Amino acid sequence: MPATILIADDDAVQRRLVENMVQKCGHEAVTVDSGDAAIALLADADAPTIDAMVLDLVMPGLDGMGVLAKMREVGLSIPVVVQTAHGGIDNVVSAMRAGAQDFVVKPVGMERLQVSLQNALTTSALKGELQRIRHSREGRLTFADIITRSEAMAGVMRTAKKAAASTIPVLIEGESGVGKELFARAIHGSGERKSKPFVAVNCGAIPDNLVESILFGHERGAFTGATERHSGKFVEASGGTLFLDEVSELPLAAQVKLLRALQEGTVEAVGARKPVKVDVRIISATNRNLLDRVKGGHFREDLFYRLHVLPVTVPPLRMRREDIPHLVRHFLARFCAEENRHITGVSGEAMAHLARLDWPGNIRQLENAVYRAVVMSEGDQLSVSDFPQMAASSSPSVSTPFGEPLIVEPASHAIAPDVISGIEIPIAPLPASTAGMLSMLTGGGEVRPLEELETEIIRFAISHYRGQMSEVARRLKIGRSTLYRKLDEEASAGADRGTDQAG
Repeated sequence: MPATILIADDDAVQRRLVENMVQKCGHEAVTVDSGDAAIALLADADAPTIDAMVLDLVMPGLDGMGVLAKMREVGLSIPVVVQTAHGGIDNVVSAMRAGAQDFVVKPVGMERLQVSLQNALTTSALKGELQRIRHSREGRLTFADIITRSEAMAGVMRTAKKAAASTIPVLIEGESGVGKELFARAIHGSGERKSKPFVAVNCGAIPDNLVESILFGHERGAFTGATERHSGKFVEASGGTLFLDEVSELPLAAQVKLLRALQEGTVEAVGARKPVKVDVRIISATNRNLLDRVKGGHFREDLFYRLHVLPVTVPPLRMRREDIPHLVRHFLARFCAEENRHITGVSGEAMAHLARLDWPGNIRQLENAVYRAVVMSEGDQLSVSDFPQMAASSSPSVSTPFGEPLIVEPASHAIAPDVISGIEIPIAPLPASTAGMLSMLTGGGEVRPLEELETEIIRFAISHYRGQMSEVARRLKIGRSTLYRKLDEEASAGADRGTDQAG
């Protein structure tokens, strides 16, 4: 998804010229004819997110300087490139003092505008990345620090924001690398406990014999090597939030004690004589299907229901491809600053290539790919050749909810696994010439039955979304139970037809 540029100019000819240049630069353009209209659009929650603005200084009504003043007043930090037919030094100084990122004189050339917009977007991305790092270190991370424009993330963000307004236990589910800890920090940083500690514990990285000591603490001399008293993570997080990452990896013995701590609001250190009262908000995360762990006897069912009060499932990067260009831009700005490299951007071909990949390692893999490209690149723009390790990653894949990707090979008759329940759904083959096309008439020229058309649409959707049944249901705007019922009806009808033919 390219950057969205707002163009505010009362001159229709100039507005159209700049719009054409912005589109040729590979960006999307949104135009308004006045300063008041620009402010109204920026304040509209339902309007598209604006990444930068090209602003005419001289307009009737609210002029360019007035727009900059209004933006500063309401706290909008969108980078602005101002343009005017009068290029006096006084105008330049006034615009820059008012918060403009750059200044161009009408009529602006294509190359000059492209450089200004690229610099504005890069500077904005770097500021956002530095702010995100600072907020994370200070425990003030909020949902505004999460980079997303995807529809698949909209519902997740709404649920997480509601969770932040209470102390309800939250279980964040998602594949490795999707940003589960980022969500946990945003929930903490947006709630009443934001001024209190946020303590993160990676349960999968703790040796089994040290889990109780690290979580609940120990007294001096409680066991061999316990030369000092340790308060434990629960006590450290008291008043704030305890984030239990990879909670599914906790050994069963520690799960019993964790359940008691959640029920009683107290913890008992190893070797202690009496429990200590704690006030902790629990947010846990897992990259596995926790219910499957319960069924397999690896996770306590009673603890599961204590943690699984409000589940938040973060979709993998391949389900939110619209976010890839924005993430790339932010990572590029940060790594260029860290490595002291001057790279102006990513070529359109390379960005399209990155957006097509499935990214089994999700955002973490994308971040590392950009880091490597910045370090190894010899040009001033990243191209496809700067991402050689991605060349073998373009095979289409289907993934289990939090597991390894399953490569889908072309076949005359495919079986698509339902990624949520594991049910195998047979998909009849679609001829390459008719994929995406629906024939409305039979061979005899009659209109086909509605049931037949519906079945073909469902089969095409399952094939198109590679067995991702939740996505199929969402795109068809029906419930998953309805989708399964229709598949069962089709399977039963197919079996009946087979029986009739055999008879």
